[in-house]
Amino acid sequence: MLTGTLSLGHFLALGAALFCISVAGIFLNRKNVIVLLMSLELLLLAVNINFIAFSRQLGDPAGQVFVFFILTVAAAEAAIGLAILVTLFRNRRTINVAEIDSMKG
Repeated sequence: MLTGTLSLGHFLALGAALFCISVAGIFLNRKNVIVLLMSLELLLLAVNINFIAFSRQLGDPAGQVFVFFILTVAAAEAAIGLAILVTLFRNRRTINVAEIDSMKG
């Protein structure tokens, strides 16, 4: 059984991997709005992991407090984004980004 502690490098590697996956999800997927929102949430999660890792390494709880602010903004963004998405789907019967790019009234 391996016993050891997780170092700052482990957390930064995890954050970098999540960040790369989210950026790839944003650039490779141009059609589905739900996947775009999930990629954006994953991007914020990667940033939060880095804040927690540096906060733990430096012994300063300011990074952890900042994560709570990011989480509240992310929750509000998800709620508002999904509400807009539901409204667009009701009006246009699609969530395809290419078909909802015009903002005609």
